[in-house]
Amino acid sequence: MVPILEVTGLKKSYQNFMLRDVSFTVPEECITGFIGVNGAGKSTTIHSILNLVQKDAGTIQFRGKDISKNEKAFKDKIGVVFDSGCFYEELSLKEMTELISSSYSHWNESAYKQYMDMFSLHPEQIVGTLSKGMKMKYSLALALSHDAELLIMDEPTSGLDPLMREQFLNILKAYLEPGGRAVFYSTHITADLEKAADMLIMIHNGAIVFEEEKDALLERFKIVKGDTRELSPDMEPLMLHFDKSSYGFTGITDKPEKLKQSGKDLLFERATAEDIMLAYVKESEQ
Repeated sequence: MVPILEVTGLKKSYQNFMLRDVSFTVPEECITGFIGVNGAGKSTTIHSILNLVQKDAGTIQFRGKDISKNEKAFKDKIGVVFDSGCFYEELSLKEMTELISSSYSHWNESAYKQYMDMFSLHPEQIVGTLSKGMKMKYSLALALSHDAELLIMDEPTSGLDPLMREQFLNILKAYLEPGGRAVFYSTHITADLEKAADMLIMIHNGAIVFEEEKDALLERFKIVKGDTRELSPDMEPLMLHFDKSSYGFTGITDKPEKLKQSGKDLLFERATAEDIMLAYVKESEQ
């Protein structure tokens, strides 16, 4: 897979938090999900990539070129969607769009009008009167209307109803169809990513935990359940994390075959991305 965005050794320190040598790659023609609980470092990473906060160390390359040496060209080739709209509340959508569209070299007015119609948005609406979900739709319309090669999105489905979230995922898939494009998508709603993502990257406490193809990750991990009396000391290292109760134990494992060889009466189930993410979080807190 051809990399479109490469982050290497990214560091950023605050008084009570730091990014610690964050490195990952976003490949072309993929939706890459960036997951983690609130406060894990997702937004700080994205803000550092976009130079909205000044990084302490690290390099960020877009198509093999250091973006710090040509930030304007980089930002001309990307579309950005934030959880918060970052718009002037008193302006109409028409006025806001005129301000934003002028900064892009390949503004596509036809595509913009198509998305505005799709999202039931009207040019004369005032930004401040829009709901959070409608602002998100407007952000998406802007991001998709200047032939961007990379979409960078921070919690883009926040505030959207389930039907709109489904429509949103279909739009992302259609966006990738011409080829040579990619999506980097930060969210804590992992169920959306299970439907659409090709790659998953998890960050926790400012460090990357894993970077893996989604299908391979979900195939590798399993939920394991059993009677507490079946839980022997030699089984515990085979699980990433487990919880015990009076009814039995439930764990997450990436070594299901070894557990099956134990001869114990165990039940194995499919693990979700959220199950895996929370197992890593709980294990780190012990």
